[in-house]
Amino acid sequence: MVETLGVAVVGFGWMGRVHTQAYARLPHHFPQPELRPRLVVVADEVPGRAAEAAGRYGFARATTDWREILTDPEVQAVSVTAPNFLHREIGVALAEAGRHLWIEKPVGLDAADARAVAEAAEKAGVRGTVGFNYRNAPAVVAARDMIAAGEIGTPTHVRIRLFSDYAAHPEGALTWRYERARGGSGVLGDLASHGVDLARYLLGEIASLCADTTVFVPERARPAGATAGHTRATGGTPGPVENDDYVGCLLRFASGARGVLESCRVSVGEQNAYGFEIHGTRGALYWDFRRMGELGVSRGTAYQDQPVSTVYVGPGHGAYDAFQPGAANAMGYDDLKVVEAHHFVRSIVDGTPHGATLQDAVAAATVLEAMALSAERRAWVSPD
Repeated sequence: MVETLGVAVVGFGWMGRVHTQAYARLPHHFPQPELRPRLVVVADEVPGRAAEAAGRYGFARATTDWREILTDPEVQAVSVTAPNFLHREIGVALAEAGRHLWIEKPVGLDAADARAVAEAAEKAGVRGTVGFNYRNAPAVVAARDMIAAGEIGTPTHVRIRLFSDYAAHPEGALTWRYERARGGSGVLGDLASHGVDLARYLLGEIASLCADTTVFVPERARPAGATAGHTRATGGTPGPVENDDYVGCLLRFASGARGVLESCRVSVGEQNAYGFEIHGTRGALYWDFRRMGELGVSRGTAYQDQPVSTVYVGPGHGAYDAFQPGAANAMGYDDLKVVEAHHFVRSIVDGTPHGATLQDAVAAATVLEAMALSAERRAWVSPD
């Protein structure tokens, strides 16, 4: 008999909805887990938002105070999709209360925050899954498998890019995302954290780096009320953007490979332009999130003038066959979060980690802090 897993969602902006829908879809794509999520509580401090979510998605109840979840006997697992500055407080408290955590990256404002949540979870013996969703794309899993099998020889260098225009408009509201006290390191924690996770997932640990950062839109208008997503504000009191819009970074991996990671949130003309190019001694791999089901592959013994072919991922690549029956059928962003939900539930069932963990969040945050330090010192540094 399939047992239920009582879940709660803290913070019901766009990502809260994505997590909720992933829980609802999980039995359809992954019917095997012994635990089936049951939506128990949704928490959001914005008046009316939690109640609307409960009515729309079927949570048993709603609250404006996430602390009520700490003593709710029906809740065993919690999605933390609140703003970054709340991750540490909420994550530590829930872990100490014995709740398993599915928490969005970057898990706080800095490495200390991520480490505090990870240590609390480890001490309490609860599982933690982190929202580094791009590693869940079947093409990315296939690329990792090819690298591990030596199909492109020894990796020599990689270029990882994460460009977006969500903050490009000068009338974009000065929300918490642009404040150091609430948004942390800006584009580093938001987009570049995904790039660091992809770099580690595909090529291993980063030994040293040299970074440059800057702000291209230095001032924005404060919003008049509560915001969700990337809203605009006109006529509001202007305030300074306190964290970075752009980061460019040279990487040296422990393996000896080299890399370039570049990320920007104000890239006009770019929408979710995320991807990588990995070169090895005998081949290369190419992936673009906007063509998520395609993997460019060059392999063989020609070396010079060696062609690149397009591999359409299909059953046997990652979790693809949980969604589509044959190659080249499209998957989307929300599907990656269903895979992530599956990792989360499997971790609880098995008692062993699946997918990106809280330790991965700590490692990524440590690299991001090294980038900020490198930019400040204008020097090569090693992540601690």
